[in-house]
Order: sequence, then structure tokens, then C-alpha cells
Amino acid sequence: MHRRTLLAASAASLAVPGLARAQSWPRQPIRFVVPFAAGGPTDVPARVIAEQMSKDLPQRVIVENRTGAGVVVGSEVVAKGEKDGSVFLYSTIAHAVMRPLFPNLSFDPIADFSPVALVGVVPMVLMVNKSVPANNLQELVALLKANPGKYDYASSGNGAALHLAAELFLKLGGGLKANHVPYRGSAAAYPDVLNGTIGIICDVAASAVPFVQKGELRALAISGKTRSPLIPDVPTFAEAGMPDYEAYTWHMVFAPAGTPDAIVTAMNSELNKAVAQPNVKQRLEELTINVMTDSTPASAAAFLKSEVDKWEPILKAAGIKVE
Repeated sequence: MHRRTLLAASAASLAVPGLARAQSWPRQPIRFVVPFAAGGPTDVPARVIAEQMSKDLPQRVIVENRTGAGVVVGSEVVAKGEKDGSVFLYSTIAHAVMRPLFPNLSFDPIADFSPVALVGVVPMVLMVNKSVPANNLQELVALLKANPGKYDYASSGNGAALHLAAELFLKLGGGLKANHVPYRGSAAAYPDVLNGTIGIICDVAASAVPFVQKGELRALAISGKTRSPLIPDVPTFAEAGMPDYEAYTWHMVFAPAGTPDAIVTAMNSELNKAVAQPNVKQRLEELTINVMTDSTPASAAAFLKSEVDKWEPILKAAGIKVE
């Protein structure tokens, strides 16, 4: 009877190969491919999570930075990577807007990936140089309506989160006109925003908060449903009179499409466990990430679809392209 039981169990595992593979996962170190430079706002959270997961799992989780052509190079590595749970992509909103920005990709940013988990979202803060005569969001809307094309806004590049966030504000403000000035990263933009050469910037909270706290820039609104405890005097967009505004960057983990569902589910569980650890959650919140500890592959996929559906029309309507 014992031998029959063993044979039956073996047959069951062969009938469900994904389950058998998941039960032995991970059999080798796991690579988190981050398509951004080391030390940046995407890389740092990935390393915090990888460090915790390396403690929880029998194998290490290694962060590998693969930059180039925006996020294309790193994303391609994962799209064409092994489907055995050894490689994952740790990316951002940039993943959702690759198709219109890069029409000649060798892979499909949606079809060639399986969302594993949404780690969290990062709010955006709309700020102006103190010389701009607008003390709140409605005053800025009125100013831009009265002066179409007079004011400039900075971003970290064409199609970047900062660019998208500003374009959404202009659209919801009633088709406002302002001139886009792209820089190679938000850090490069700030000298001109601080000296008043550029009047407006909408940046992620992690970068924006220090300038607001020091009183160097005037914050008019922050995205999200609640105010940030780091800058509690700054109203949400809804409180400031723009309830439909919803823009943020986010952090999501993807597997190559075709990775067994059982492995995707196991990785999802490990990710949720890691980000729920008090020390990890606190560190991510210090990086202004609103952490998700109960994301599922299905909810992550639905979120990604909603982001694609929201941003692709805005990119096309504004004629945003990567030059």
C-alpha cells in the first residue's frame, strides 16, 4: 500500500508539472532585473525587498541593473528570460507606456509578461517656483488659462511619470497649455525650477518632499486619497478642486509570460510577506511608497490594464514620443 501511495503521489505531481516545479522553487538564485540605474528611486526599494527575501528563502535574491533605451533593455532581458522562476522584472509606470513610446519593440510589454504583485504606489506632487503667482491649484489653473503657452513645466524626459502627471493636470484643467521642457532625470531639472527659469514641475513625492519641507518650492497638490504625513499642509488634488486627478508612479514585479502559475503564486506570497515585515514596510514608506501587502497576480494584472488604458490615449493625444 505504501508503494502504491508513492506511485500515486508521483503520478499526481507529473500531472501538474507547475506544482512540482513550485514545490522545489527556488532551486537557484533569483534575479530581480531593475531597468534603472543603481541607487535611484526604483533600485533602492528593490534592494530593500531583495534583502528581506534573501533571508526568507533558501536562495538569494540578487538585484541586477540593466539600463538602456529607457526601460527597454532591462525589460527585454526578462521578456526573453527563463520561465523557471529564476528571473523577474522590478519596474514602474514606465512599463505601462512602452507600447506607444517604442512602437518597434522586439517584445510585447503586456503579452510577454505576467504581473506577480503590485508592491505599492508613489504619489505625485505638483509644485511651482515661488515667483509663479499661484498659491493654490485653482489659481494655477486660472493663470494658465489666462496665459496659454507662457509657462514652462519640467520633466525627467518624454513619456516619464513626471511628463504624464503634468499632461493629465493640463487635460483635466480644461485643455491648459504649457510648454514641456524635458531633462535627463528630475535631478537635472531642479536647478532651473529653483532659479525660476522653469515655473512648474510635477514630481514623485520622494524627490519633491525635501524641496517643500525646506520652503524652496510651493506645493499646490499631492495625488492620492490622503495627504502625506511628510507634508501634511499640502492638499490632495481632490481637496484642491480636481477630484478626477489620479496619477502616480508605482512599483510592480513581473515574471516572463509562461512562468508556471504555481511559481507566480509562490513568488507573490513571498513578496507580500517581505513587504509586510515592519522594518521593510517602514523603509518603503520612508521612500514615500504606499505599500500594498495583499496584492494578487490577478489584481496586479487588472491594475496594469487600467494604467495602460488611462495613459495610452493621453500619450497619443499629446503626441508624446521618445526622441
